[in-house]
Amino acid sequence: MDEDLLDARSLSKLRWRCRRGLLENDLLIERFFEKYETSLTVSQARGMSELMELADNDLLDLLLRRKEEAELPLSPETRKVLEMLRVPRP
Repeated sequence: MDEDLLDARSLSKLRWRCRRGLLENDLLIERFFEKYETSLTVSQARGMSELMELADNDLLDLLLRRKEEAELPLSPETRKVLEMLRVPRP
């Protein structure tokens, strides 16, 4: 069940939940959905939801690797989604 693909209604709810106050976060999250929305699993959606519990600045710091995920108690599925979201290092 965790590896089942997310249905259209759940995907729509997740996208709505992922709207952020910082434009930078929104741009990175939108890029994530453009790349993965057709293959997003229930488990990955849970990971994304956990990331959305973070404050905007904390989330941006994680995405830009200014803060490491070891500093926060994140589940394995959340760590996987974080890696999918992260900006590649130059």
